[in-house]
Amino acid sequence: MKRNLRFFFALFFAKGTALVLKLIGRKGTSMPGSWAIILCPDFLGRMPRPKTVIGITGTNGKTTVANMVEDVLSRCGYDFVCNRSGTNVNTGVASSLIANSTFFGKPKKDLAVFELDERSSPKILPYLKPDLLLCTNIFRDSYKRNAHMEFILDILEQYIPDSSRLILNADDLLCAGLKPGNQRVFFGIDRQPGDKERCENIVRDITVCPRCGTALSWEFIRYHHIGRAFCPSCGYASPKASYRVTALNEQEGKMAVTLPEGEESFPLLNSSTINVYNALSAIALLSEFGLSAGEISSAMSKLSISETRYSEEEAGGKKVILHLAKGQNPIACSRAFENIRDYPGKKAVILFLDDYFDAAHSVENISWYYDTDFEFLNDPNITQIVAAGARHWDVCLRLLLAGIDREKISHTREKETSPSLLSFSEPDSIFILYDVYTIDLANQVKQATKALLEKRENENEN
Repeated sequence: MKRNLRFFFALFFAKGTALVLKLIGRKGTSMPGSWAIILCPDFLGRMPRPKTVIGITGTNGKTTVANMVEDVLSRCGYDFVCNRSGTNVNTGVASSLIANSTFFGKPKKDLAVFELDERSSPKILPYLKPDLLLCTNIFRDSYKRNAHMEFILDILEQYIPDSSRLILNADDLLCAGLKPGNQRVFFGIDRQPGDKERCENIVRDITVCPRCGTALSWEFIRYHHIGRAFCPSCGYASPKASYRVTALNEQEGKMAVTLPEGEESFPLLNSSTINVYNALSAIALLSEFGLSAGEISSAMSKLSISETRYSEEEAGGKKVILHLAKGQNPIACSRAFENIRDYPGKKAVILFLDDYFDAAHSVENISWYYDTDFEFLNDPNITQIVAAGARHWDVCLRLLLAGIDREKISHTREKETSPSLLSFSEPDSIFILYDVYTIDLANQVKQATKALLEKRENENEN
């Protein structure tokens, strides 16, 4: 699209808005992009794009992967545009492009890396046309936004440009089947100890062959529909991955990865399965971009998982662990619950999973609780569960339906005071599970938990 008078008016108004926001100390806002699109609805189509555009989308993990990719590129000396401080919808992308352009809209940098909300694809992908597009996975998500995985698949199928080179998850048949006519490579994890032959989750979004409808056979299932499958009737099967994790060494903090050019050792930033996939997908994307395995490995050795997603601290001789559990997302919460179950030692858990925005209006759809594997918390090594927030009675009921002993469950409406309900004598670790928009509250609860642990330790010493 050519730039017209309306585009330039929107651009200048957005740049003026950004300047005002900067003067009053507000950063990381998508307001300039919002105004640009209000004033010129096809603004993204008229805005000149950087020479190379990398997109990262998918249901779960895209923020972690985008942050990882950006950190590696920075450490390797690349200068680029990204939406790390904005949002992953069209207004955030527009704001990032505006902030990194000249007065008349020419890009200041040749490279852009954008995290892209899959639901917003119709408003972004036809205009941005990523040269490389990574899809982490495809799952059902929030009922009010993403409805069901087939809904999202249809959107991506329709709006991913034919010219985009794809990096796809070979262990996710839904993701792997995207845009079959596009150039693509796949990433996956070889069968590991602990992988299963049958699904133990409530939700499995693909059970039959997408070609002929025959029930799929599985070599192994890792979780939900993640694993390797084949159709005994027509031969349809999980694709072969060019980027494969072959072995994990938790003691040394390394993972062995087979790439097209050979095998390389990479840092194991976090041993949870989803974070191994996140790291592997970042490696595949960076390799396809053109970085060598040595460059990627060296840069990744200096990284860690963002503390807004996962962090561990010690207080009073016990661990206090913050763990993101994406609200209204049954898959992400089930992964968090399984991580807690599999974490060594005795554990106590604080849950505050209310949706931040819905809770403000006292309206929330809780049907996703019943797609979420609360049963993973029914484990003898989980000694106590505290449900906190406006929906604490609903969470308590779901915990009881999962077979958890009533004596293990406490609940309160007040999230801030939830640590006071904990019994600190049994657990070695205290997990705090929180929604993506409540990191500030999570840190407040963490500090309160640490203070109680340190007070208890001092009292015991005296």
